[in-house]
Amino acid sequence: MSIKPFIVLPESRPRSLNVVGEQIAILASKGATHGYEVFFQEGPDGSGPPPHSHPWDETFYVIRGDIEFGIDEKSMTAKPGTLVHLPAETVHWFRFGKGGGQMISMAGIGSRASTLFTDIDAEIPVGPPDIERLQNIAKRNAVRMFVD
Repeated sequence: MSIKPFIVLPESRPRSLNVVGEQIAILASKGATHGYEVFFQEGPDGSGPPPHSHPWDETFYVIRGDIEFGIDEKSMTAKPGTLVHLPAETVHWFRFGKGGGQMISMAGIGSRASTLFTDIDAEIPVGPPDIERLQNIAKRNAVRMFVD
């Protein structure tokens, strides 16, 4: 099977998925690239995932807003123009700052992120998430969540 070139224009960007308050558009799935995945992520202030890890690398490039990242035991604020790379199995989280923000993310080979996001959008209603249900979705997509 050969990989075909493709272009995603702003007007043809796929519908954003609701992922626990964050809006995520799948710009390139591993089915389209035969490897990595690319996402456009945006969220209101305070939104973002709980601490978690997964067996694929992940990279974020902040476009708008301040986004706090927690990486292992450390945290830092990423401003527009900042790139954050996380090797597979790194425990991490992020929170969009005041006024929300936008970023592009890439998930490495072996990613199940697009399936994870699609499942969360389909199975978790808008509003405060059912943490047990969220953990079950994460687990079946090879993501380990670290929540109390």
